[in-house]
Amino acid sequence: MTTTARRRMRSTGVSLGVTALMAAGLTGCATSPDYAAVCVDPQTDERVADDQCDDDRAYAGSGSGFFWYYLAASSRVPAVGSGVSGGSFNGSSLRGTVQRGGLPAAGGSSVKSTTKSGGFGGSSRGFGG
Repeated sequence: MTTTARRRMRSTGVSLGVTALMAAGLTGCATSPDYAAVCVDPQTDERVADDQCDDDRAYAGSGSGFFWYYLAASSRVPAVGSGVSGGSFNGSSLRGTVQRGGLPAAGGSSVKSTTKSGGFGGSSRGFGG
């Protein structure tokens, strides 16, 4: 094999490697979160403004305050002041990416369609099944 042929093969291999790395990087950055959290008063099960959840404490079934309530990507976003259902206060068992806050206060659409980081792909993860 000539030196020129080796250089071409090496150049092609490097180009393919760079292209594969760029594609992997773009795909990794463009995924939508699997879950999104809204701030909820567990005493009333009503959504409140996100700034009421000023820390990451998990709700353990008792106590007062406001806590993050996790909704799967396919869930409907409740409006602030509306009741929540179909999600969980337990964020420790979730497998996937989670976005805390940032969903529209007026609600109405699905978590997946209103998450801040959109792009290619997505997921239809849910709770309990």
